[in-house]
Order: sequence, then C-alpha cells, then structure tokens
Amino acid sequence: MASLPNYLLTNRKRLTLSQEEVAFLLGGNGEGKGSKVSRDESSKREPGLKDVLAYELIYGKPARELFAGVYEQVEQEVAQRAKILTYRVVENNSHKRQEVLTNLISKIIG
Repeated sequence: MASLPNYLLTNRKRLTLSQEEVAFLLGGNGEGKGSKVSRDESSKREPGLKDVLAYELIYGKPARELFAGVYEQVEQEVAQRAKILTYRVVENNSHKRQEVLTNLISKIIG
C-alpha cells in the first residue's frame, strides 16, 4: 500500500492519548495492542470500516479529514470513472442518467 497522508497521530497527540489507550478504545486487548495504532498512524496498515468509524468517534473528526490522502485518491478515482460512465450514457441517449452523472462529477470536482 502506498503511503498516503493521514492525521491519526496529530489527533492522538492533540487529545494526549497513548497508542495503547486508543487501541483499547478501538477494542484491542492483550500485549502489543498499541502496535495496531502505530501501523495505522504510519500508513502501514489500512484500517477496516469499524476502526475508521471508531477513529472518527474518538477524535471527533470526519474520516475524510483523518484519512485525507486516501480520501483525495478515492475522490479522483471516482471522478475519473464517473466521466467514463458519462460517455457511455451519452452513447445510449439516456439524458436523465447523464444529468445525474454530470451532477456527481461537479460535486466531486467542486
């Protein structure tokens, strides 16, 4: 997995929590429980949906801010696929679907 920026460490330090404390809040137990948080903070592990939602609750920030690098990458990929899909819809003369996709692209791109 390519290293994309996240702001987990920044937010953990802002709240003065240890990696072990965050791991406990995530549901981790046993020895070395902070290592999971360490891997998440250094982008060596891609957390699952439950962990992402837990981070959002713990840090009080939306996932798209906590995982800004991944969010930006996904945003670009969805926009590219929506453009391709728009061309396919134009070929099939589906004006309503074309409008929906054009609005989606505008929303993503800004």
